[in-house]
Parts: sequence; structure tokens; C-alpha cells
Amino acid sequence: MSEEELQRLVEQTSWNFFGKPFKHQARFNNRLRTTGGRYHVGDHHLDFNPKMVTLNHETFVGIIKHELCHYHLHIENKGYRHKDADFKELLTKTGGLRYAPDIQTNRRFHVYKCQSCQLSITRQKRINTQRFVCGRCGGKLLYERTYTENGFQ
Repeated sequence: MSEEELQRLVEQTSWNFFGKPFKHQARFNNRLRTTGGRYHVGDHHLDFNPKMVTLNHETFVGIIKHELCHYHLHIENKGYRHKDADFKELLTKTGGLRYAPDIQTNRRFHVYKCQSCQLSITRQKRINTQRFVCGRCGGKLLYERTYTENGFQ
């Protein structure tokens, strides 16, 4: 999806679900990692995670609705933050997503094994085996292998 198509989709979603025009800029931001989108209070533009486009269309439109809730409420000087009742009410009314779906597909996991009790420990971050010991028995840990969610590496 190009940025022009994104702009048209955001404008169309704004008219269809909010009955109001979107007069600012919508664009992709490759630096977004875990969020679906971001509303900028200063200049009212919207950033979207380009990885979210790979999800199904309804999910991406749900993310757009979420950001448009921030946008329209802020323009109208109402509560636009996640904790505000105005935001929660409008999000429910329009059917926007509360949270962005998890799209991390290549997470690595590191497996360690205790030499004493043979306990297998799986971690996302590597640990220093010279410094840390087994939580069950205090034995020495040995690095065993690394794998991703798809399988072994």
C-alpha cells in the first residue's frame, strides 16, 4: 500500500465512521515497532506501522479508527487520551481496536540447562552464565541452544 492509498483510506474511514473530514496527513513510519499507529498532538498528523498492513483489512481499519478517535477528540477539545471516558466511548462506538495485535514473528529464545538439576530455562534475552545460577538449586547454567518461534536456528 502506498502513502497515497493510506491517505485515501484514512480520509474514507473518517467520513464513514465519524462523519467528519480528516484534513491532515497520514503516513507510514518504519520506526514504529510495537504500536499500530501514533497521533501527533502538535501537528495532527498520523503515523502508521507499515507491518500492520500485512494483517487483514478489518484489523488495519480498526487501528485507523483508534488513531482517528485521538485525532477527532483532540480537535474538538475533548478527552483524547486512552484513560479518558470520551476516548473509550468513541472507540467503542466506532469499533476501533483498543490494542495493536502482536506482529513480532522472529522472536529469539535462548535455552539454558542447569548442570545439577537438569532444569531447562528459556529466556528471550541472553544471560551471563558466569553471573547467574539456577533459581531452583543454585547450580551452574550452560547455554544449550537458540530457537525462533518458527523453529530452531
